[in-house]
Amino acid sequence: MRRNEIAEWLKGLQDRICASLETLEPSEKFQQDQWERPGGGGGRTRIIQGQVIEKGGVNFSAVHGELSPVIARSLGLAGENFFATGVSIVLHPKNPLVPIIHMNVRYFESGDTWWFGGGIDLTPHYIVPEDATFFHSQLKNTCDRFDPNFYPEHKAWADDYFFIKHRQETRGIGGIFYDKLGDEVGFDKAWAYTQGVGDTFAPTYVEIASRHKDKAYTEAEVEWQKLRRGRYVEFNLVYDRGTKFGLETDGRIESILMSLPKDASWYYNHQPQEGTREHETLSLLKKGIHWV
Repeated sequence: MRRNEIAEWLKGLQDRICASLETLEPSEKFQQDQWERPGGGGGRTRIIQGQVIEKGGVNFSAVHGELSPVIARSLGLAGENFFATGVSIVLHPKNPLVPIIHMNVRYFESGDTWWFGGGIDLTPHYIVPEDATFFHSQLKNTCDRFDPNFYPEHKAWADDYFFIKHRQETRGIGGIFYDKLGDEVGFDKAWAYTQGVGDTFAPTYVEIASRHKDKAYTEAEVEWQKLRRGRYVEFNLVYDRGTKFGLETDGRIESILMSLPKDASWYYNHQPQEGTREHETLSLLKKGIHWV
C-alpha cells in the first residue's frame, strides 16, 4: 500500500489548514509540538489559543507497532502489526456565536487489511439554519463528486455516531462520518474521497466563522456556550472511538485530549425556557434533520 504517499499528503493538509485558520486570527499563530510514540512513529501537534479560536488543535500522526489484543478484537483482526495515519481537528471558538467544529481523516492498515475513514461535523452553540444549510451543502457537493450515495449514507452515519445516548441528543447538527471504506469502493476512490473531505474543511469553516466572529455577545451566551462544551466533553470521553483508540495504543495524552475546551460547565438539570434561542437549539439536536 502507499502509506508513505498518504502520510505525506496528510502532513501537507495539516499545513494548508493551519495557514487558512491563521487568517481568522489578528496575531496568533499555531504552536507545534513534534513527538514520538513509544513503539513506533509519531506526529505533529499544533495548537492555537487566540482571539477567535480560544483553543484549537490540528494534529497529524503516523504511528505503527503491534496491535493490543483489545484493539485487535474490536477491529476484528488478528494480533498483527498496524500502521495508522491521519489528521484530526477540533476548534473551540471564543465567540459563542461561532460553532465548534471537528474533522478527522485517516488511513489504517494491518496485514492485508486496509481502510480509510473520516468525516466533518459541526456543533453550534446556537443553531443558525442558514449556516447549517451552507455546511451540509458543502459536504454534499464533495460527496456527490465521488458517489451519489455517499452523502445520504455518511450523513445518516454521522447522525447515529455523534449522538449522546445518555442525553438522547445529537452533539450538534452532524455532518458526514464514514469508517472502514475499503475494498467495496477500491483504493483509488476511497483515497480520493478522503482527500476531498480533507480539502473541504478549511474553506467551509473559515466562511462560517467569518460570518459571526466579530459579533457582540453576552455573558449569558457565554454560560450557554460552556454548557454546550460540557456536552462535547461528555461525548468525547464516553463514546469517541478515536479517543479510545489513542488511549489503548499508548498515544500521546496531550494530543488525544486536545479536543477538550479551555472551559466547560455542568449545571444540575439545566432547562432553558421555552421560546428562547437556547430552547430552540435543543429542539434541533436530533437525528434525521435534512438541512439540504
